Amino acid sequence: MGQGAQPRRAQAYDGELGAAVERAQRGDEAAFAVAYRLVQPGLLGYLRGLVGDDAEDVASDAWLEIARDLGRFQGDGAGFRGWTAAIARHRALDHLRRRRARPRPSALEQDVLDLPGPRSTHDQALETISTEYVLELVRGLPRDQAEAVLLRVVVGLDGPAAARVLGKRPGAVRTAAYRGLKRLAGRLRAEGVTDEAPRTLGESS
Repeated sequence: MGQGAQPRRAQAYDGELGAAVERAQRGDEAAFAVAYRLVQPGLLGYLRGLVGDDAEDVASDAWLEIARDLGRFQGDGAGFRGWTAAIARHRALDHLRRRRARPRPSALEQDVLDLPGPRSTHDQALETISTEYVLELVRGLPRDQAEAVLLRVVVGLDGPAAARVLGKRPGAVRTAAYRGLKRLAGRLRAEGVTDEAPRTLGESS
């Protein structure tokens, strides 16, 4: 029964998150703060994989949009995580487009801008995925695998929700996440912390 399909952390928080979002939609500011605390760590990890050190700024922009459009959201806790990830992704793409004018665009910018628009060995990757080191390893995966892993493992979306964010079929996202996690688990097993970690998403060595 798909044991590593979605982080247990996110699943456990979804009921609380859904209730907080409902209250926030009725104007409860404390409930919005609860929703923020539950969603922000995964969202920030996802954005770090896309825009690196600018993740905090992009997340701030995303949360302004989330707060503004909260009344239009319909769904449960898991749906809210998917909705916020889609908003954050669009903000990240906007951010990378604005940076395009800079003299030396990075491979990260080119790869992410090309993306479509609007426990076993995997357990080892799931348990350590939030560390900075593993985020560096994720950036070294092919871009489809990297985004699938970030959305499935860091944000905690299921296959269909991640597929909606990426504009792809669920099967393709599931396969990309599986391959990415398998590759990560192999790297983590083989070599603790001394690999030279590629700095950009989609840079394959």
